[in-house]
Amino acid sequence: MFETICADANWCPRGVLEATLELAIEIAREGREGRRIGTLFTLGRADAVLRCSRPLILDPIALHPHEAREITDPNLRGTMKELAQLDGAFVLDENGTVIAACRYLDTSSAGVNVTFGLGSRHLAAASITKATGCIAIVVSESAVVRIFQRGELRAEILPEIWLMSRHTLQLRGHIQQDHRHDLAIVTPAEPV
Repeated sequence: MFETICADANWCPRGVLEATLELAIEIAREGREGRRIGTLFTLGRADAVLRCSRPLILDPIALHPHEAREITDPNLRGTMKELAQLDGAFVLDENGTVIAACRYLDTSSAGVNVTFGLGSRHLAAASITKATGCIAIVVSESAVVRIFQRGELRAEILPEIWLMSRHTLQLRGHIQQDHRHDLAIVTPAEPV
């Protein structure tokens, strides 16, 4: 599954990508305090993402010890779920360290084609991946997790199989589906 999603992201350790996707899926499934929430994670190319963004509020991650900000640390999960309720994106480096939170992504959407029905969070994700080469993982308020790379939608993850009948997929062309436990993962049949 991970090889299909990010075939050309060999700079990203698989464990970091898995941990970030698992957290995104948990947020999509659980929401927070009974309501659905959306959020955005950028993974990799953190310096470039920081140059193309600005803080929305005082950064709640700033000045915490490096070892307390590792996405693979189970102790960080609850904090990330709480912070996901705030506006803005999380910025993670290639090693899975959360560099910043609550960032406004300020890149041009020129040349980015996002399907109608996807909102500004998805447009920001597509734009930042095109501008910086990072990976963006979006948790939609509709409980769908979408992965963007190089300005394009690369995969959609439906955390609950029953969601499949309630949502229209935004991927174009031939698709392939992979079912793992209670996840339905949809990717292009041919590499983009």
